[in-house]
Amino acid sequence: MKTTLALAIGAILILIGFWGVLTRRNMIKMVLGIAIAETGLHLVMIAVGYIRGRTAPVIDASVQATEAASLVVDPVPQALVLTAIVIGVAINALLLTFVVRLYRHKRSLDINDYTELKW
Repeated sequence: MKTTLALAIGAILILIGFWGVLTRRNMIKMVLGIAIAETGLHLVMIAVGYIRGRTAPVIDASVQATEAASLVVDPVPQALVLTAIVIGVAINALLLTFVVRLYRHKRSLDINDYTELKW
């Protein structure tokens, strides 16, 4: 039940993020849409890696090394999400830096004002 809810919320966040990127003309709102879609993707990845009834992937006195494979959750999706969060923050910072530089050049955040780079 909880996994299905997390998957649904993640999918909704991804759709909201893509909708924001595709329908908004303000570049800051577009970057925000990308960030929302990334958050939804992180939630989906965590929900896919969750296995009911298992514990965190820490081997200590409560979980013996011999039976760890059947008692703990796979740590790879968690590690991938942590890496994706770091990469996402860096990409969002880079995109916002581009937006600030473009705003300083043209004094506009509307994407339609930047047509000189079209093919």
